[in-house]
Parts: sequence; C-alpha cells; structure tokens
Amino acid sequence: MKKQITNREEAEQLAVDALLFIANDPELMPRFLNITGINASDIRQAAASNGFLAGVLQFILAHEPTLMSFAEQSGYPPQSIGEAINFLPGGEQPVWL
Repeated sequence: MKKQITNREEAEQLAVDALLFIANDPELMPRFLNITGINASDIRQAAASNGFLAGVLQFILAHEPTLMSFAEQSGYPPQSIGEAINFLPGGEQPVWL
C-alpha cells in the first residue's frame, strides 16, 4: 500500500485516478452521472469546477465495495482516500469547537 496523501497535488491525482476508475466501470459510470446530474459530455467542464474532485472521492467513499475495489486498484488504504478530501476545494471538513 502507498503512503498517506499529504498535499493537494497528491489528492488531486488520487481524485483523477478515481474518476478514471469510475469512467472505466460500466456500472459505476451511469450511477455517478445519475447521482451528480452531470451529462457524460460535460464531465471535462465539470471537473474544472470547485468541489468536483472532492465529490468524486465522496462518491467512492459512499459505497464500501466501491471504496475497497478502488483502494485495491490504487494502492492507497481506504482511510487515505477519505483523508484526501480535506486537501481538495469543497472537501474541507468543518472544525467543531
């Protein structure tokens, strides 16, 4: 397994890898498009928007079998995938005082 995600660049690369993982799966891609409301032809444009890459990782995290499959393929432990969101715009977790 790979190390933890430690910066935004690594988190962005992980999210791009996750998007490719989704796009190459004939079951996940339609579900992703339905949940997000994005048309397949608009993904490139949507990917440039704030919060999109965090949303990709949230999609992966929302379904444990998908998370475990992506973790195995990417080489990152599942918890690293969840922690990566904190480095992405729109994915910062609130600080509760």
